Amino acid sequence: MKKSILFLSLITSSTVLFGQVSGNINYLQQTHLNESNIDVRISTNDIIINIKGMTNVKAESYVAIFSITQTGESLEEIQRLIDERINQIKKPFELKKEIEFYTDMISFVPCYEFEETKKAFNKKTYNEVPKGFEMKINVHIKYKNPNSLTEIVAACSASEIYDLIRVDYFASNMEQVRKDLATKAQLILKEKIKMRQDLLGMDFTSMKKQLAEGYRVNYPIESYKSYQAYSNSSLNLKKSAAVTQTEKSTTQFYQPIFDKEFDFVTNPEIVEPVIQVMYEITFRIYADETPKPAPVVETKTTKEYFIVTHEGDVKALNVGK
Repeated sequence: MKKSILFLSLITSSTVLFGQVSGNINYLQQTHLNESNIDVRISTNDIIINIKGMTNVKAESYVAIFSITQTGESLEEIQRLIDERINQIKKPFELKKEIEFYTDMISFVPCYEFEETKKAFNKKTYNEVPKGFEMKINVHIKYKNPNSLTEIVAACSASEIYDLIRVDYFASNMEQVRKDLATKAQLILKEKIKMRQDLLGMDFTSMKKQLAEGYRVNYPIESYKSYQAYSNSSLNLKKSAAVTQTEKSTTQFYQPIFDKEFDFVTNPEIVEPVIQVMYEITFRIYADETPKPAPVVETKTTKEYFIVTHEGDVKALNVGK
């Protein structure tokens, strides 16, 4: 308590409150992460827990797509020839109901050739004239047993169809696969949150939090890489030497996503190409960096009265409260 002395005068009282608030200087250094379209603040004190999981899903059915090109003098002729070729493909599989066929029209265009015209005393003239039509169609063949593709390729080759465009993989349980991945990842996330609370001796209940999650699916058609297997000769040839190089064969191989970057992987063993489903969840706990206001200091002045006697003595006056 602070006392003020004033001779033969009244001292007034006042109450003064002191407070200090920091500005936004602690939040000047910010950046934006494009994680699921969520802007998040980067801070060295934030607690970030990231869980990544993957599962390998075996396909239940497949669709092989073959390309057919057919030419003819008329549409009727082309259609007849294509029907004959497709029926020849279907014949070995008439008793296999799990194999289905679908034709997809791609193009139908006229074809031209050059016709030579001879005139007396003139040079030869070549005129472009229509000679027929060309039709391109794709044949989609659905099958369930992956070993059936060998039989399908053989049947297509018998009909002079050699262009296998692609093979697509399908699984009917993809929705359940996503749910199972998310459930397992969230269980691991809860365990890690509890572990950090115990290690740090903190309670995250009242702290600001943010969660981002997402899926990614990788199909076999996206996982093939090409390479050439050969060794160069080490002969020290002259620069002027004539060298004839052999054309090197290029092939492809299936390269799945490695499981080393994931917290957990279900069905990790891969023998045949599979559909790889990945799930990632990021949990951010923001550190409490906002400066707290300084405690309020209250200053109070009391009232006291004094009198000076003729002898020069100072005496306090009791005037009551």
